[in-house]
Amino acid sequence: MSSIMIQGTTSSAGKSMMSMALCRIFSKDGHNVSPFKSQNMSREFTYTEDHKKISVAQAIQAVAAGKRPQTQMNPILLIPDTNTGSKVLLHGEEVGLMEAREYFEYRKSLKETVRSTYDELHSSHDIVVIEGAGSPAEINLRQDDIVNMGMAEMADAPVLLVTDIDRGGAFAALYGTVMLLEPHERRRIKGLIINKFRGDASLLDSGIKILEEKLGIPVLGIVPYAETQIADEDSIVEGSKKEFHGESGIDSLQMEIDRFSEIVRDSLDMDYIYSLLGEIND
Repeated sequence: MSSIMIQGTTSSAGKSMMSMALCRIFSKDGHNVSPFKSQNMSREFTYTEDHKKISVAQAIQAVAAGKRPQTQMNPILLIPDTNTGSKVLLHGEEVGLMEAREYFEYRKSLKETVRSTYDELHSSHDIVVIEGAGSPAEINLRQDDIVNMGMAEMADAPVLLVTDIDRGGAFAALYGTVMLLEPHERRRIKGLIINKFRGDASLLDSGIKILEEKLGIPVLGIVPYAETQIADEDSIVEGSKKEFHGESGIDSLQMEIDRFSEIVRDSLDMDYIYSLLGEIND
């Protein structure tokens, strides 16, 4: 059994979509795959077969992996209710409404829940694709972290760091994110991904060379900007398509997942990514 984690330099860098694509790629290659995001903050959720709530992003990743959505894939869901508070759901059921400081204190008690839930998935799948939240460089939130580097350490997972170049400042975002991490955290980052690029990718060659020399971490590929009917679900994205397709739209969803995952497969060094997984027990 193996795992790999996708983290981002910012919210909406493309973590959800990249995780979805890897779920589909690994699944198509014959592996038993599950998505996992320990904690997701989102207003967009759907229901599992036992009528528990799960974020739309993990539900779509489940479809990409050929699985039914289940709460183990997203054990903690935070649904923003006010500017400072959220409804807290544990395994799909509401625990209560908490202000940020109250939740950060409560979060300390959730580490073992996250660990045991992840261990369940890990023991029953060939590969678990773990998605982070926001950015691991949010150093004010590092203590008791259970969703970024704290999660990577629990899973002992290699990390791929993705950035959105369409926003600008991608090289600074990658460099700054890595350098704000502790040395043992930096060592977990095994590859960098430049996402949402428009234009001639060769124009990035000199910048990539400098970045790789400074960080000692390879850039695994440049993923072109791709319009899809699948929302890059994130609490920062407003006004985009974010509904879960459900059974009625499953065929079109599958086609979109296939299309985007092939773009990712063609763009990234998948041989290198597979090498990070080590031996997979089929």
